[in-house]
Amino acid sequence: MTAAPGGTAAPPTTPVRLRTRWLVLAVLCLAQLVVVLDNTILTVAVPALTRDLAASTADIQWVINAYALVQAGLLLTAGSVVDRYGRRRMLLVGLVLFGLASAAAASARSADHLIAARAALGVGGALLATATLAVAMQVFDARERPRAIGIWAAVSALGFAAGPPVGGLLLGHFRWPAIFLVNLPVVLVCLLAARRLVPESRHGEGRLDLVGAVLSTAGLGAVVFAIIQGPEQGWGSLPVLGAATAGALLLAAFVAWEQHVPAPMLDMGFFRDRRFVGAVCGVVLITFGSAGALFLLAQQLQFVRDYPAWEAGVRMAPFALTVVLLNLAGVAALVIRRLGIPLAIAAGMATLALGLVVAAYAPADGYGGLLLGLLLMGAGCAVANPAIVEAVLSAVPPERAGAGAGIDGTMSEVGASLGVAVLGAVLNARFTAALPAVLAGAGSFPAALAAARTGTERDQVAEAFNAAVVVGQTVGAVAVLAGGCLAALLLHRAANRTGPSRPTVDPSPGGRDVPASDGRDVAVPAGSSAC
Repeated sequence: MTAAPGGTAAPPTTPVRLRTRWLVLAVLCLAQLVVVLDNTILTVAVPALTRDLAASTADIQWVINAYALVQAGLLLTAGSVVDRYGRRRMLLVGLVLFGLASAAAASARSADHLIAARAALGVGGALLATATLAVAMQVFDARERPRAIGIWAAVSALGFAAGPPVGGLLLGHFRWPAIFLVNLPVVLVCLLAARRLVPESRHGEGRLDLVGAVLSTAGLGAVVFAIIQGPEQGWGSLPVLGAATAGALLLAAFVAWEQHVPAPMLDMGFFRDRRFVGAVCGVVLITFGSAGALFLLAQQLQFVRDYPAWEAGVRMAPFALTVVLLNLAGVAALVIRRLGIPLAIAAGMATLALGLVVAAYAPADGYGGLLLGLLLMGAGCAVANPAIVEAVLSAVPPERAGAGAGIDGTMSEVGASLGVAVLGAVLNARFTAALPAVLAGAGSFPAALAAARTGTERDQVAEAFNAAVVVGQTVGAVAVLAGGCLAALLLHRAANRTGPSRPTVDPSPGGRDVPASDGRDVAVPAGSSAC
């Protein structure tokens, strides 16, 4: 909205299409790409890090997990900060932090130094993940928003899948610091382009809800820590149980605080909206099944089919490429528009589940069956993922797009962490049970293979692991299908309800979009119920 004479906010106006909006989206997608890429790119650098930094197994786990842990804990807070202090401003701050942390990681000379740098990367990543989606929500109107969100989600999928092959390509020519140095030119390009192209917008005035920020960050961080460490230390171990209990108590305190504070960081009224609840359920379960099953598939390709990590990533690339192509071509947006969000989510997640099953049961001696499964998975994800994101954000007022992006990102991180942990536990349990008696007690595929004394025993180990992967992927497919049905049902019921489809927003304090000082704010109808 524009500023009226005298510095007061003018009445709400119809959103104006920015002429450079697709260039803005390109900048946002490029920034989001490096954020997601850093989740998986380090998987191929473990041997080099272990050798050069004299890192232990525990050190390597923290190097990899520190980024996701900090990012997951801060996403809700980042969403609130982005809305309150300016989406463009926080995008620029996030880029600067991400660039500085990347330089610090590249210069690390010890495991502790690298862990700290990865944690700092998580801070910048949390701001970028929420700011990019929040800016896209402001720049695009209701007609173009589904396609824009689809492209943003497709780039996220591409970044997740591209990590291992990109990391392997870099390590084939350079030392491991190149994995972080490659972020710097991307950050510089995004900084220069964002300063020129991205309009400023914000919502809310006054102080940030610091108590809510501390409670949510600590609570989510503790819960995600417990999920990540559960498979390694045991779900009944004292550190895991302590972290899970502390996280649950902190999140309960956060909910209680947010219900009574005058300007909450997260409006708990959102959770009374069936659309919002249905969409959140879909986010958790689609990421639970897909991230967990892709994690198992990567292990199957490396352990059973004996591909190096980078080649395994390349062979999984058709999944991400299908997502990207269907969204760039506008096919996914067209399907969502024709079917409607509930049916699109159900159809997309059913197709994704089918693809997971096909990939799980594909013959190990060829690529055709696996390729078909990956294409089905990509087609399903191309439709379901943007539909779910649109469902989450359509249940949140446009002026609180940062909060919506924070919720979506948080649920995605929690779902993905749960998927890897739970399906990994299913894999280990089934693998241990399927091992021959002579190898009982081997806790992993490499350990069992090393203990095998004959070719027959090695074949039995491979067969046991492959059977365990199939079971885990089947469980993931069931979770995805159940999530699609549940989300579609709740969204369908919400659509048939009479009255407001989402909770009303108290306009005080600052319950309207505040014009930016440079006059380039994007207009958003105050209190609009349509997205």
